[in-house]
Amino acid sequence: MIAAWILGTLLMVNQAPSPESLMIIKDGQPITTINRTDFSIYNTGIPLVNTKKFDQFFESLRQQVSTESKNAILDQNGNIIPETVGSTINRQAFTEKFYDYFYGHRMYQLNLPMHTVYPKIDSELLAEIKSKRIGRYVTSFNPQNKKRTTNIHLAASAINNYVVFPGETFSFNRVVGKRTAAKGYLKAKVIVRGEYAEDIGGGICQVSSTLFNAVDSAGLKIAERFSHSRHVHYIPPGRDATVSWYGPDFKFKNNYNQPILIRARTLGHLLVIKLYSSEVIQFEPRKVPFPPL
Repeated sequence: MIAAWILGTLLMVNQAPSPESLMIIKDGQPITTINRTDFSIYNTGIPLVNTKKFDQFFESLRQQVSTESKNAILDQNGNIIPETVGSTINRQAFTEKFYDYFYGHRMYQLNLPMHTVYPKIDSELLAEIKSKRIGRYVTSFNPQNKKRTTNIHLAASAINNYVVFPGETFSFNRVVGKRTAAKGYLKAKVIVRGEYAEDIGGGICQVSSTLFNAVDSAGLKIAERFSHSRHVHYIPPGRDATVSWYGPDFKFKNNYNQPILIRARTLGHLLVIKLYSSEVIQFEPRKVPFPPL
């Protein structure tokens, strides 16, 4: 029995943090243990915090414990899927506690100071701005061309449910992101310097062109638009908007005093893009030419 007591005591001593160590805790659960010497610079004879190592550690810890907030969105039937509230580390509070520990304050544990991260678009806002359609445009494509159809669907999904706030400028390249095979984009026909070629993401210019015409029909301000070097079949001449990750972009500015909701989807052989806002919006629609039959 005495031997068991001695063994238990030794185990407790071995598990106890050293004076140099600090256990990081979240919601009562240990996350990691750090040591003062791992963040120290002694070149001056006085221990100083290695800020580069601290920043790297903080970013790694933030990614490990944070939960992402998610905007409220509309499903295909127009029903609202509620937002999700997230959380992340309060950097200022954490830094202050870390410096207290580093410069000699006796601490064995640090409970992570967290704060709530609210989404940009909640159910209340979405319910308000989904009520009035202010713009619309529809183009057609060949669903038998599987690769091009896949690219159109992916790009349309990327801009679907995006909300452009008053004064904000929408960038197609920024919102859709780089078109890569890892994201599911496939090689399909593109126009390069007036000639046809194949590249990852071929076909997404139909999405940017359809969006341009929907945006123009709503009277929004076009900030940046470029046409292809040759005519494209799915849109009237001069009404296209070519995009490329390392080249042209399509941008528009919300010059109204209400947020604008983009709804984009593929239905069979059709690409449908609609713009919505609140009932109180005062907008000036424009007439745009119909797409080819």
